[in-house]
Amino acid sequence: MFKLKSYQENALAVLTQFLRACRSAPIPDAYHAILATQNRTNEHYASLFGDIPSVCLRIPTGGGKTIMAAHAVAMAGKAVLDTDAPVALWLTPSDTIRTQTLEALANARHPYRQALAEHFGDRVQVCDLESLQTISPHDVGKACIVIVATIQAFNVTDTAKRNVYSFFEELSPHFDTLPPHLSGDLEKVTEADLLSQPFLTNKDVGRIKHSVANWLHLQHPIVIVDEAHNNRTDRFFKTLGRLKPSCVVELTATPVPGNNVLYHVSAQELKAEQMIKLPIVLAEHPAGWQDCLRDAILTRDRLEISAQKETDYLRPIALIQAAPKGNEATVDVVRIHLIENEKIPEDQIAVATGTQKDLVGINLFDPACQIRYVITVEALKEGWDCSFAYVLASLQSVNSAKDVEQLLGRVLRMPYAKTRQQETLNRAYAHIVAENFAQAAASLTDKMVQNMGFERFEANIALVPAQPELPLGEPMENGSLGQQQMAPVIPDCYIAVSGTLDTQYWPEDLKQVVTIGTNSMGTTLLVKGDIDSDTLGQVEDFVSNAVPAKAREAIKEQFNAHRALRQAVRAPAQLGLTFAPIPQLCLNFDDYLEVVERETLSTLGDWDLLDQPVQLSGFNITESINSFEIDVSGEKIKYRYVDAQQLHLNDVMSHVSEQDLVRWLDVEVRQPYVSQMQLQAYLVKMVSHLVHVRSFTQTALVRARFQLAQALTKEIGRLRQLAMDKGFQGRLLDMMVPTFEQMAHYSFQYQSGQYPARQPYRGSYEFNKHFYPVIHDLREKTPAGRTAEEFMCAQAIDAHPKVKQWVRNIERQEKLSFWLPTSTDYFYPDFVAELVDGRLLVVEYKGEPYETNDDSREKKQVGHQWEKSSNGRCLFLFAVREDEAGRSVFKQLADKLTGALH
Repeated sequence: MFKLKSYQENALAVLTQFLRACRSAPIPDAYHAILATQNRTNEHYASLFGDIPSVCLRIPTGGGKTIMAAHAVAMAGKAVLDTDAPVALWLTPSDTIRTQTLEALANARHPYRQALAEHFGDRVQVCDLESLQTISPHDVGKACIVIVATIQAFNVTDTAKRNVYSFFEELSPHFDTLPPHLSGDLEKVTEADLLSQPFLTNKDVGRIKHSVANWLHLQHPIVIVDEAHNNRTDRFFKTLGRLKPSCVVELTATPVPGNNVLYHVSAQELKAEQMIKLPIVLAEHPAGWQDCLRDAILTRDRLEISAQKETDYLRPIALIQAAPKGNEATVDVVRIHLIENEKIPEDQIAVATGTQKDLVGINLFDPACQIRYVITVEALKEGWDCSFAYVLASLQSVNSAKDVEQLLGRVLRMPYAKTRQQETLNRAYAHIVAENFAQAAASLTDKMVQNMGFERFEANIALVPAQPELPLGEPMENGSLGQQQMAPVIPDCYIAVSGTLDTQYWPEDLKQVVTIGTNSMGTTLLVKGDIDSDTLGQVEDFVSNAVPAKAREAIKEQFNAHRALRQAVRAPAQLGLTFAPIPQLCLNFDDYLEVVERETLSTLGDWDLLDQPVQLSGFNITESINSFEIDVSGEKIKYRYVDAQQLHLNDVMSHVSEQDLVRWLDVEVRQPYVSQMQLQAYLVKMVSHLVHVRSFTQTALVRARFQLAQALTKEIGRLRQLAMDKGFQGRLLDMMVPTFEQMAHYSFQYQSGQYPARQPYRGSYEFNKHFYPVIHDLREKTPAGRTAEEFMCAQAIDAHPKVKQWVRNIERQEKLSFWLPTSTDYFYPDFVAELVDGRLLVVEYKGEPYETNDDSREKKQVGHQWEKSSNGRCLFLFAVREDEAGRSVFKQLADKLTGALH
């Protein structure tokens, strides 16, 4: 079974949270509440379908959108419709993708179908519009039904011209005994339908159409929209609205206004989860396509040598983008050049164009396959995927290259989706015909943003220059790093300015580091990359002062992007250096050391679920004829009417017993820290209590079973937490860090490439010691324009001479971040630093004094215990804006590192 990546689980959890919130709050309020947790402000919710939630998950190329969509079907079914047998309409952008998706979802061995099976077992039916008639009324509400179609099949103004709106007798059983209140919004037969369907007569005019569209309207389908940046027209919105969906879940790499992006997965998250190769080592070739091709071959050859050291079979492949006919480097010319000039064996070359399809029937992963070079022109066919592709050689001019980002997307995918042992195999490589690095990077950056789902900042730092002496950044034989790596070449900075730029009054020293050019849009500046940060700042000031005020923000963004690239190229992790292991807090159990993890915490409180009182305060149901409202601890959940078939209301009294409900709840509520026998006994007592003491009808509990399961999960968690609080405080002083000899088994270490940063720092201050190329969620200014407090704390750490390197620690990343235990969960300190003397410093920053906050007080206790038990190896600082002694955060840090007591 394919296990979801952390970023996929997080995105789907946010989607579920949003859909649940929409039932007790207005949709825009629920949307903005989610965005507030991501520090996203001033984003408008577009109410495209009235009271129907419509949001988008933004997943960059290679992030696994389709498998997320498969899981979203079940999650949305429970969150919106209270059903474990939803109907889903899965819309694709083309018929090719429709066919591929349909085949994958229908194949029991495919990961997409297995994702559905994880939630529904064998209760899944997958069909297209033509085979929908095979679905019987008895299947509805008993199995998950997924209909795969293109939006074009529905997208018309005149519904008489599409089969989905036509009358089908085969669908008639679904419309038998339809209650009047459900038929009002359904489309009726018109005289226009008589022309296209001769079997209908004048007597049928005004009759409800037994059509696919009307059937979907009755089911309130979950709508999944793949590549959701397409079809953003009024007709598209009216089409979906006509189907009366319960919710619309869109997925795309490149959203457009109106997509309502709920969650954005960053490229760094994909890299950390071993899905893509980053950075992209970019080499420019001003001399022409022959040099570009030659160096691409050398890069691929060196990668194959590295691949021989891997345990898994890996054969690096170069994708060569030849020029269209009428240019010099055409497919035939490139092929002949490879054979005659570069001496590449013919069986290592394949051509994949519209007319020549050498890859048909070829398994590129087969060790017997010899193909190492694939020549194409525009794009490989939809669905082509081979993660052995490592090197892109675009022989077209950088200004005219078409579809280069499509080929680059092929090169980014990680072989077998895991980090390779050889660091050179964890990167992608691009060779481009261009005058300089800045020109090549600017072109690729635009394409990565527009077509691959990268944010511009992500794209800027994803492209790093190939170093002249060690182009692949490979360690020397003794394992040390070459001098060229320790002082990497910083690429020049390319700045575009609208209009002309007067530099006659600039100081001469600045003129020496800037080359002025022009293009069709205005002026271009090429600033030398090796200048110091102060000189770069002076250049920025002069450029900003020479342009209109409205253009200054764009200038600032360009200079900040270059600063980020400078930092990325020089980052210790990028240079192959390591971060010291960080000891974790442990407990000694009978001479056996154990890290205090969640599993450990659950054993600290001696508790038995059956010893707890059986109650569910705050759970109430208010029912009316067509709807009901559920109150869970003060939060009212709206229940939207769903067809009686889907609710099984006719079956409740005769087939759903208390025992049936208990068995269903046992699956939904099950937790790893409660035995099944104990949970089942507790559920029997709880259901009996609700029926016989609280006087809920059995029918009401069945109808509200999903909210009941949520309420029970919260109640069991609350009872467990009470026991854990007591047990944690009782053992806190026994917790200790491991000795030097034990560190290998009881420590955490930051690893290169495994830093899933979101909303990375993009300010004007240049940090010099951050271990990773980017800094997670750090803002230089507050919304009010003041210097942010956490930014000042980061400045203090970066500037201190005793700090060797540091990391902005990422919250909620159990495997990739350092954490300390608390009685409730894990505590992720804001900053972790390695000092030049080998010690480790952990800093948690709070703007207000900790005494006013119970959570902060416990974090401080845990941090001090970590420091105290380390025998001087570890330091913990709970920093505030200004402490009781009046010290600033800079002074607090300085005193901590010098051992001053306050």
